[in-house]
Amino acid sequence: MKNIIRGNAYVVGDSVDTDVIIPARFLTSDNADELAAHCMEDLDKDFSKKVKKGDIIVAGDNFGCGSSREHAPIAIKASGISAVIAKSFARIFLRNCINIGLMVFVCDMKKDARAGDEITIDMRKGEIINARAKKIYKVKPVPEFIKKIVSFGGLLNYAVQRGR
Repeated sequence: MKNIIRGNAYVVGDSVDTDVIIPARFLTSDNADELAAHCMEDLDKDFSKKVKKGDIIVAGDNFGCGSSREHAPIAIKASGISAVIAKSFARIFLRNCINIGLMVFVCDMKKDARAGDEITIDMRKGEIINARAKKIYKVKPVPEFIKKIVSFGGLLNYAVQRGR
């Protein structure tokens, strides 16, 4: 897995719950592309049209609160989002992201972020850079085993490939 993630910011607020990420009325499907088409639509009906491959969600406190369904991180990843940065995450949501192969970072940078800001994440150095704001945020470097899980597309793929 490469150690650098680059993308444009898609900024959301605090306490974005899993019902906002993927509304319950769409949980009849487990098709990732179908979930992506409805990702965040109650927050922004045009999210799936606006988001570009590689974009990065920048959020406030308690991102992913609510139910423990894996549909929410699957919808985010399938929509093209390469990472989620938030001041804090619901614990089960954070674990589900890693388990399905979506990189997450705990960092309080929402107050400085604007939609479209160019964000660079250096996982080796433990830095997140907002080019427009000219700010560098320190985060914990990502452990190698987490990078491996994400690079395999999630925990199940990692386990299958590793023969466990």
